[in-house]
Amino acid sequence: MIKVGLVSLGCAKNLVDSEMMLAMFDKERFSLSNQMEGNDLIIVNTCAFIEAAKEESIQTIFEAASTGAKIAVVGCLAERYEEELRQSLPEANLIVPIHDYDGLAQYLKELTEEEGISPMHPLKRVISTPKYAAYLRISEGCDNFCSFCAIPYIRGRFVSRPYEEILAEARLLKERGVKEISIVSQDTANYGKDFAGKRPNFLDLLKELEALDFYSIRLLYLYPDEISDEMIEVIAKSKSIKHYFDIPVQCASDHLLKRMNRHGTKKDMDALFRKIREKCPDAVLRTTLISGFPGENEEDQKETIDFLKEVRFDHLGVFTYSREEGTAAAKYKEQIPEELKKKRRDELMSLQRRISYENNKKRIGEVMEGIVIGKDKLPNTYLLRSHWNAPDDIDGSLFFESPRPLELGEIVKVKVTGAFAYDLRGELAE
Repeated sequence: MIKVGLVSLGCAKNLVDSEMMLAMFDKERFSLSNQMEGNDLIIVNTCAFIEAAKEESIQTIFEAASTGAKIAVVGCLAERYEEELRQSLPEANLIVPIHDYDGLAQYLKELTEEEGISPMHPLKRVISTPKYAAYLRISEGCDNFCSFCAIPYIRGRFVSRPYEEILAEARLLKERGVKEISIVSQDTANYGKDFAGKRPNFLDLLKELEALDFYSIRLLYLYPDEISDEMIEVIAKSKSIKHYFDIPVQCASDHLLKRMNRHGTKKDMDALFRKIREKCPDAVLRTTLISGFPGENEEDQKETIDFLKEVRFDHLGVFTYSREEGTAAAKYKEQIPEELKKKRRDELMSLQRRISYENNKKRIGEVMEGIVIGKDKLPNTYLLRSHWNAPDDIDGSLFFESPRPLELGEIVKVKVTGAFAYDLRGELAE
């Protein structure tokens, strides 16, 4: 039996591809492993979003090659740098870019000299997340062409996934016992814009998914200018769609937003977040920012700081600008020194730590319902995922004590008893 290992790097959208790849292998002829050692074949599904991701991908390929296994390199790095990798990476036995995934099964058959490998299929996945949770990808590519982002050049133009196919997969996940699904794509709320008549659209899809009675549906990566009043109202009234708004704003300076080729203004974003809090008072707000974008000045930094003080996000991440070849911003002359990028990032994160701590203190006494997602090393202590925190450790954690043993995936209520800069502590509320 041939042993196959797979390393999935980057985002959840990449992970969905990895899960489809794992499902290609016949269980009678292949055994699957999440370990690096002891494999005959290792597939490295790479990321190339920013420079640090490219470096991690190359390092992982070298690490995989050192085991003596045959190496197949797939994913975003293979898509973006296919020819360069073929010339400079003899450690890879196979390099397959995203646009050639239709041929992946045949290439792997030739590499392993084995049959029993089926083509990738969107409804066939080996779910690698805990059995109670899964990602559901609804579209591919992006048409926004933000000046800092290479995604459209890697993943292509925006394409909505067939409506009935998404619902079919959602039903399969429900039948498998999945309790929570996280909706992912490069441009989530734009689903359906490329269909005739722009229907069915994102709200149509949400209503159908809600009817399937999942315990939790979480929406990730919503562009601010695509969030309508109706969408906010649908989320606010829903029992299964978490009142969690993941809205990357990147900055709060009109000067920079224009250079980034982002749609809308700071005034628009102010109005949006006020509206969300009015229509959905228990909303959890998350965003991401880019620090040190070309041309950023001290006034831009001050505007973003003032914006953070006003909106007071529950969760926030800041990334220093990465100069990505092929993007419009890579050609901008006013590049910021790395040291200054980091200084401004640290300034934003220092402010956010204070805001987050103050927000978290206000949650003391609140009872949160959610899914038990882990057991801590401390005795009788578990971790909870509620509407307050998303998967992938991108937000803080809620640790809580329980007088009785709990099962992972169990739905419980926890009373918040303590607050930290990013995390919460609580106790089982029964």
